[in-house]
Amino acid sequence: MTYELTRDRVEHYFDRTATKVWERLTSDAPVSRIRETVRKGRAQMRDKLLSALPADLNGVRVLDAGCGAGQMTHELAMRGADVVAVDISPSLVKIAADRLPNTLKPRVTFASGDMLSADHGAFDHVIAMDSLIYYTEDDIRRALDNLGARTSGSVAFTVAPRTPLLMGMWYAGKAFPKSDRSPTMIPHGPSRLRKTVSDIGQLNDLGRVNSGFYISQALEFRP
Repeated sequence: MTYELTRDRVEHYFDRTATKVWERLTSDAPVSRIRETVRKGRAQMRDKLLSALPADLNGVRVLDAGCGAGQMTHELAMRGADVVAVDISPSLVKIAADRLPNTLKPRVTFASGDMLSADHGAFDHVIAMDSLIYYTEDDIRRALDNLGARTSGSVAFTVAPRTPLLMGMWYAGKAFPKSDRSPTMIPHGPSRLRKTVSDIGQLNDLGRVNSGFYISQALEFRP
């Protein structure tokens, strides 16, 4: 499946199928114990990715690539960053914009569409939390090459690691008709990705978060 087909499938899922679920998960509303582990894991991963950036982001332009409901956007703006918050789902972008406090709105530009579009301009840093997890190794390489060409600092992103649990879920998921399931995460090994991008930049390991049903690996790319 090409990048464009995967992107369109992700847009359909989050904008038409899972909007309400995602809105609830990213709020303070009560959720099931399983989703609570995902909520906690995502909070831990946000902290991990943010820790790779300077504490003071005043005057720093940051792309929140795949901003979702805007939790990362909020944190970046609180640090003083000029944020471009992009998501393929217009519904999630609206939720993110509505939730952002008025005091932070001047620091954020929201847009719905492809996070890789050159129309978004150049950046000091990029954060792509859980927005590349559905893509192939070649697609991730092209995404990093694209973003790296317009980024003076780092591109911090996450992948689904190749753990036995996730690999089992991946193979099991392939047995179901595509129309009956959400976009499937594609697990990746950091060492293999490091070799794949070695000719365009350096890949650093930022650590892993393992919280119940949320398992994610943080990586930093520097062109």
